[in-house]
Amino acid sequence: MSARALPWPAPGNRPPRRYGQLRDQVQAGTRFDIEGEGPALVLLHGVGLDLSQWDAMVSLLRDEFTLVRYDLWGHGGSSKPLSDLRLKDYVAQLADLASYLKLERFALAGFSMGALIAQAYAVESAGRLAGLCLISAVHRRSSAARAAVEARLAQAERDGPRSIIEPALERWLTPAFRRRHPEAVSALRQRLERNDAKGFLTAYRVFAAADKELAGRAAAITCPALVMTGTLDSGSTPEMAKSLAEEMPSGELEILEGLAHLAPIEGAEVVAERLRRFLLGPCAGPSRQR
Repeated sequence: MSARALPWPAPGNRPPRRYGQLRDQVQAGTRFDIEGEGPALVLLHGVGLDLSQWDAMVSLLRDEFTLVRYDLWGHGGSSKPLSDLRLKDYVAQLADLASYLKLERFALAGFSMGALIAQAYAVESAGRLAGLCLISAVHRRSSAARAAVEARLAQAERDGPRSIIEPALERWLTPAFRRRHPEAVSALRQRLERNDAKGFLTAYRVFAAADKELAGRAAAITCPALVMTGTLDSGSTPEMAKSLAEEMPSGELEILEGLAHLAPIEGAEVVAERLRRFLLGPCAGPSRQR
């Protein structure tokens, strides 16, 4: 199936690239970027990052999709939270942006915290989604995994978000990638160092607890769904991905050999190919192979 034959519409006739501000009820703004042509695919980044996380993926997919990416509350160029937020507030940001851009039907891909937001959106609005892709998604953390993320949150609250950057980079990227691409690691470090402390901590609190809030709700996601994670991802493990895919009626599983948490950066070509194959296939079909 070609991109032109996909069963959901592109968001309209727009310039290939634009930025803008979406105003919400408290006069806060969402920075977003639109690039490419074809059916609409919305991309959600992870905690502490911003829409630039998807740069490599955009370069690989912009000839086949209209790619919409934006900064979560408290990240990048979007407004900083005036008070603590909950998962539903990040979901509302996505829903408001989709409404503002008149995305009647679109595909959605979320990474890490973005995958939690995407999953929560899909629980309530699966009918608007042509396809859902959850990359490096956390699902039903074990007691040990929950203790670890809560310890990182406590350290960030006590010593500041910068105190957890280096351990994060070690978890997120393989040693081989860090050796071969020190400039990419440096750029990520600088991006994390620029975070607004309150915005980061607000998001990290949601990230640390949202899998509990979503427990048992994946069965309500009826749209075609793909769950991807790396074999070396210690926080969003292959076991988590398998469990999540099995809980969704139309879930597929893809385990990415030799990749850690930040697969969309370290393995951009592989992730883009898997995403392309999923979305350009029969997403609307009645059954999917696991």
